[in-house]
Amino acid sequence: MIHRFHSAKTVRCSVCGKESTDISETLRVCLSCIRKKPEVSVPITIEAHKRIRSKFKLPPLPPKEGRQCKICVNECGRGKDKIGYCGLSVSSSREAKLSWYYDPLPTNCVADWVCAGGTGAGYPKYAYRNGPEYGYKNLAVFFHACSFDCLYCQNWHFREQTLRPEKRNVVELVSYVDKSVSCICYFGGDPTPQLPFAIRASRLALENAGNRILRICWETNGSMNKTLLKEMMRLSLLSGGTIKFDIKAWDENLHIALTGVTNRRTLENFVFASSMLQYRKVPPPIVASTLLVPGYIDAQEVKKISEFIAKIDPDIPYSLLAFHPDFFMEDMGFTSKQLAEQCYSEAKKAGLRNVKIGNVHLLI
Repeated sequence: MIHRFHSAKTVRCSVCGKESTDISETLRVCLSCIRKKPEVSVPITIEAHKRIRSKFKLPPLPPKEGRQCKICVNECGRGKDKIGYCGLSVSSSREAKLSWYYDPLPTNCVADWVCAGGTGAGYPKYAYRNGPEYGYKNLAVFFHACSFDCLYCQNWHFREQTLRPEKRNVVELVSYVDKSVSCICYFGGDPTPQLPFAIRASRLALENAGNRILRICWETNGSMNKTLLKEMMRLSLLSGGTIKFDIKAWDENLHIALTGVTNRRTLENFVFASSMLQYRKVPPPIVASTLLVPGYIDAQEVKKISEFIAKIDPDIPYSLLAFHPDFFMEDMGFTSKQLAEQCYSEAKKAGLRNVKIGNVHLLI
């Protein structure tokens, strides 16, 4: 076990000296200083990421020596026998580090309140039922690598498998797509570092399905190369699937503090992916979500993200997800109802028409 449970306690900010329970013991920098004094705060947060990554034997920063990988925003240099920031030495279209399972529909998907599997949106072209697809299932494909380093990762256990040699092949995965599977959803970790595999698997699965409904969906941090995003978009548009972008923060310095990586590529890719809206509105081809991390993701962050989305299209669904303490931010507590309601209000004020508070059972 890498981490231990910490009850909420007062932590002193290393920059301004303020003491608060809204400061992560791991980061030791408050939200205000991250926003107003990034030249001092960000280096402190980067050191926190380095310490944590060393526990999993992952590179402290994206390496720059060797042949450059173009799959994600990190554009790591991968010399001989070297691994990238994601923990992979190579990304293959034939084999990958992943696992999968069946998830009966409707499932607890980020887009379940608007997608074909959860609501029947797009019936009969993209859904088997004019309502939730009871009797069908999702093939949930979990990738054991990620291009980000989120300190609050809810699925952090994949890191223990990233550097293991075990891989599974694309034919084996596709063999699990039986006639009761109506959608495949790639998540993790994140599908980004192993997109060549996911794209190949999707093509094979759709070819085998013929005229049968089989939606291709993605849950991602959006950090991929635009060429790969284009193919993701094509597969989702063709099949009635959805690309679910996790927009973790608006302020770039805050994003780096929480994830170790810039959010510029994510925002650029979200704008680019929104071009799918001209070809299909139902079911929605893109959905956005933000995890409401206490002490760091506040109403101001959600306001900025919501205004960004609303300028693109106010009908894009936006899910505000309640946080539960995990990984190296276990001391931050659960999202409060007050914070969730404030964020919801800001999203609506920004002009968004489809906003939902998710994981309401976690709110305190």
